[in-house]
Amino acid sequence: MQISLPDQTSTEHLAAQLAALCTPGDCIALSGGLGAGKSTFARAFLRVLARDPQMEVPSPSFALVQPYDTSAGPVFHYDLWRLDGPDALYELAWDEACEGIMLVEWPERAEDLLPANALHLTLTAGATEDERFAELTGWPDERLSGIAL
Repeated sequence: MQISLPDQTSTEHLAAQLAALCTPGDCIALSGGLGAGKSTFARAFLRVLARDPQMEVPSPSFALVQPYDTSAGPVFHYDLWRLDGPDALYELAWDEACEGIMLVEWPERAEDLLPANALHLTLTAGATEDERFAELTGWPDERLSGIAL
C-alpha cells in the first residue's frame, strides 16, 4: 500500500491510525533516509498511545532504545543507526520488547532478529519540503483497510 502524505499533519495522522491498530507483539519497522520523517511519525505514534499530545519524545539515537508505558502496554522505540551489530540487541531488552509494541528506526541493522510479522513503513521525500510518501508492507491488506487520509 502506498500513501501520499502532503504535509507533516498527514504523517502524524497516519501514525495515529496505525497506533490504534497496534497490539502487544506488533512491530513497526521505520525506514527512510535522514530527514524522511521517521522521528515525526514515531513522536506522533507514541503521543497517541500515551494519550499525551504534549509528551516529550526524545530521539533514542544515543541510548538506542527508549521505553514507554502506554495505554496499549509497553512500547519500545529503537533507533539502530549506531548499533554495533544485531547481537547487541540482546543487551537492549530486545526479547522483552518483542512482547510489547516496537517502533524500530533503521530496522535493517537488526537483520534476522526483526520480528517476521513486522509492518514495514518506508518514508520517502516528495516534491515539496513537507511532502512524503509512505509505503506499507508486511501486514495483511485487511488489517490496513481502515487507513484513510
